[in-house]
Amino acid sequence: MNRRTFIVSALAASTLRPLHATATATAAAQAHTEIWRRFIDKFGIMIDFADLDGTVSLPTAEELRDGKPNALGWWAPIENGAMFNGLYMDAAINRWKRTQSSEDASKARKLMEGLLLLNSISDVKGFVGRGVGADGKSHYPMGSNDQTLPWFLGLWRYWDSGLATAEEKQRIAKHLVETVETILAMKWQMPAEQPFGKRGGFGGFSFDSSPRLLFTCKALHQVTGDAKWDKLYRDALMERGGKEKRTRLEICEQGMVFEYAKYHTWTSCTCVGALRALWEMEQDQTLHSAYAKGLQASADLALKSLPMAEKFNNADTSYFEMNWRVMNEDWKPQQTEQEAQDLAHLQLKKFNIVAPRRNKETAFVREPTAATWVVTLAPDTAILKSRAADVERVIAHYDYTKLYYSQFFWVDAAWERLQALPK
Repeated sequence: MNRRTFIVSALAASTLRPLHATATATAAAQAHTEIWRRFIDKFGIMIDFADLDGTVSLPTAEELRDGKPNALGWWAPIENGAMFNGLYMDAAINRWKRTQSSEDASKARKLMEGLLLLNSISDVKGFVGRGVGADGKSHYPMGSNDQTLPWFLGLWRYWDSGLATAEEKQRIAKHLVETVETILAMKWQMPAEQPFGKRGGFGGFSFDSSPRLLFTCKALHQVTGDAKWDKLYRDALMERGGKEKRTRLEICEQGMVFEYAKYHTWTSCTCVGALRALWEMEQDQTLHSAYAKGLQASADLALKSLPMAEKFNNADTSYFEMNWRVMNEDWKPQQTEQEAQDLAHLQLKKFNIVAPRRNKETAFVREPTAATWVVTLAPDTAILKSRAADVERVIAHYDYTKLYYSQFFWVDAAWERLQALPK
């Protein structure tokens, strides 16, 4: 452990309470139970929020067709299905590897089928939806790069796990190839339904882009064996761009950075997940080492978010408005992505007033729990062991039966990675 890593770990630990020996295991079990009790729908897709008894009102087919509360699906209960399913697969696969139980195998398989469904609901090739209504097909017209990268990541992790059957691997490969071919033809843009056409992409030169493109090419080469994807990967590694004219490899080696908010591990963790997968797949020692450096730098930064968990009071009874349709008061038709974003921002400003609980969970649950996973993705086991107590304190902090949002699921993944550490 270098001096900088030791200081960062010490600072995080100094602000967190001492931990009882069994508290983390009990809390991790509770988190896992709550996820599967309340937040995985009948189609195997994780929803964003539900009442404490598990009830949730999904958008109707008509509301989804009209784009309510907005065409992006922001703030709706099916906003992040592809993103959350894909990321949560890390927890599901590692849990199955640890237990080898048929129940855990079935859970991972259910998440996989949910991911494939999200790529099967539109007539637009390459479209990855956010979630589905009660009919299992109706959906919002726009996905995003934040949804599509985890979709790739989750399916790849299942394909690579040893759990997938030959038939499942064939189906997954078909979906991956057809989707990436479409995105590649659109110059790495994500396809969306009309009138929007596209939304977001992998082609930029930032940490929130570079690992996405590299992972996609590397994974497709592993899945298909087609040299085409390896050439795209090799070319993309050394391509330069952006204001600083850095290569994608240099960007990955630097690791996660917060570019548009003081803390946003919960979105950038998708790229750290991709970086971890690149590290696992890469055989070239120079590239392997660069990815390891990026993962460690990302973990160092994420560690700073862990103390935010202490700001969340489990006894807080702030009101959460389950009726997300109150946002429809401001609804109007949208013809462009910008119109949808403008509407969504207006709706959130008003929704936060009537649902003050939302801000507390997104600030003090979502961010630090996402950070626990990023900390555990770094491959240096000695450093991770020195930080395990910091991660465990966050996991043990919450009463998961009282959380309305599913955006704590990262603790399940972090816990499983801690269990896999050499004893």
